[in-house]
Amino acid sequence: MRLIRRLCVYCGSSSDVDARYHEAAAELGRALVDRGIELVFGGGRVGLMGTLADAVLAGGGRVYGVIPEKLQALELAHEGCTELFLVDSMHTRKMMMAQLSDAFAALPGGFGTLEELFEATTWAQLNYHRKPVGLLNVDGFYDPLLAFIRRANAEGFIRDLHADLISVHTTPTGLIEGLSHADIPELHRWMPKP
Repeated sequence: MRLIRRLCVYCGSSSDVDARYHEAAAELGRALVDRGIELVFGGGRVGLMGTLADAVLAGGGRVYGVIPEKLQALELAHEGCTELFLVDSMHTRKMMMAQLSDAFAALPGGFGTLEELFEATTWAQLNYHRKPVGLLNVDGFYDPLLAFIRRANAEGFIRDLHADLISVHTTPTGLIEGLSHADIPELHRWMPKP
């Protein structure tokens, strides 16, 4: 079982989404506080990001936001963070979030959430980090994505060894438990030697 002190969560920045997604974000925030896990996130005050951060802060938890100066300048930064880091680019943002965290998870979101989820997964696959990656599949939101992963696996684009690299759960408690028990395959188990 691995110790998770800080969880990096990727999620949508749109506030114009169904209330059930906001409730899932708040529930995850409360679950993190209950387990003494600190939040690392994209630093925004809008959408699921804001809901998640607010829930952690309301429970007395610690929140670390990482936001590019360009987005902070648009008044999107969550000023209530325990610590808010301003960075120069999206690339720097993702690297800092990864360095601050022991694991990664995704709530529902759009292009940015998917990009971050898959980058963290690819880094795990290539052993650039040995941190688990998971997603909270709220009301089947990610079912089409999971079908794509199964298809890519069946077609040989994703190895059997990596087919379950993303830990999928429907409850925050299940997600945290799954991340705590995740296995990251060693690079030498699948990468051919020159």
